[in-house]
Amino acid sequence: MIPQEVIRDKRDGKKLSAETIKSFVDGYVAGEIPDYQMAAFLMAVYFRGMDADETLALTKSYIASGETLNFRNLDFPTSDKHSTGGVGDKVSLVLAPLVAAAGVGVPMISGRGLGHTGGTLDKLESIPGFRTALSPEECEKLLKEVGMFIAAQTETMVPADKKIYALRDVTATVESIPLIVASIMSKKLAEGTGSLVLDVKFGNGAFMQTIDDARTLARAMVDVGNLYGVPTLALLTNMNQPLGEYVGNALEVRESIEYLRGELTPPDLHEVVMALGAAMLMLSGVAHSFAEGRKILEEKLSSGAGLEKFAQFVAAQGGNPDVVEDITLLPMAPVAREVFAQTDGFIAGFDTLGIGMLGVEMGAGRKKIGDIIDPRVGFRFLHKTGDFVRRGEPVAIVFAPDVYQAEQSAEKLAALIRLSEKEVPRPKTIHRIIDSEGERPFEWES
Repeated sequence: MIPQEVIRDKRDGKKLSAETIKSFVDGYVAGEIPDYQMAAFLMAVYFRGMDADETLALTKSYIASGETLNFRNLDFPTSDKHSTGGVGDKVSLVLAPLVAAAGVGVPMISGRGLGHTGGTLDKLESIPGFRTALSPEECEKLLKEVGMFIAAQTETMVPADKKIYALRDVTATVESIPLIVASIMSKKLAEGTGSLVLDVKFGNGAFMQTIDDARTLARAMVDVGNLYGVPTLALLTNMNQPLGEYVGNALEVRESIEYLRGELTPPDLHEVVMALGAAMLMLSGVAHSFAEGRKILEEKLSSGAGLEKFAQFVAAQGGNPDVVEDITLLPMAPVAREVFAQTDGFIAGFDTLGIGMLGVEMGAGRKKIGDIIDPRVGFRFLHKTGDFVRRGEPVAIVFAPDVYQAEQSAEKLAALIRLSEKEVPRPKTIHRIIDSEGERPFEWES
């Protein structure tokens, strides 16, 4: 394999063999192929793309570069969920314990905050004592004893992706669909789950702004998962407003606990959790339809089994399980400021990306690697798109470390919420399902 010939072939739009792709990736990880040649290859892929076979080969090459886990031989089914990221997306925190309570193991390798989107690990680490750095042996032990774990990627899992992603970031090739697919799916498939459900978000708070872009990404990821032998489906969900009510690390843990306690059930969050969870149960053979899967999960929620599983999970990973009974054990911001409607009208929409970036500015996320997160800060949204509000009525709350930041952030947040004199329809949350059979509108009876 001559690197410049591989680059030339892809530059000219030729299809690369699986062996060629693996040799190129292996050579780069081993240091035999320099950054400038990998950068040229990535740019060729960016402009020329890859078909399903090539994308699968690239994904497999990433996986083969490091350690893998395998939970497909246990005496119970396993399933995982991956979200492409959004604002207020605390789905994993409630979805995993509900699905585990229904008898499906959830091995979840998660990430930290990326840009304007929050990270599941950062949220969980706001629980006193909670550990996300687990060894493969600990992961298997927790999966068998608790039925779930949520952990960070180890240094030895998919090292090719880590090295190549750093290069993509500085060569303007992050947006390439085949490269995105290989990066996401290699990490998910390396964790050894029996099936995989993807929450592919679109809208002004998502990485994929349009539903067409989300559809393209979802189709590519679903194809790779199924070709790899892991049953995979995707739901396209709306991220044109924050999901649920709270945005911020400890605040989203608080909302998750209140949700599992049955005290707070935001309609959009509930629908996404039920749909993704039902899909996981379907792919695991526990349910035969979305409606049946939802019925199972609703029972686990109302009976308190989901909350009990969450407490068991927190304790097993070193956290204080008393947090499920006393949310004041979570870090709490000392200052709260309400944001008021400036006129009568309907909530017309949110600048969701702006909200996420305001959270980063306050310390809820990272501007650069190594930044320390403030788990206390964030927002609560008291109204969502389509709601009618009166002038002077609170529409949101800012939680901040001091009065100055609270007042500054409240003023900025107010500008990110749009009002309209005309009635605004409530947006649909889940739009489409993409699986091995094709694509169709999402329906609960499907």
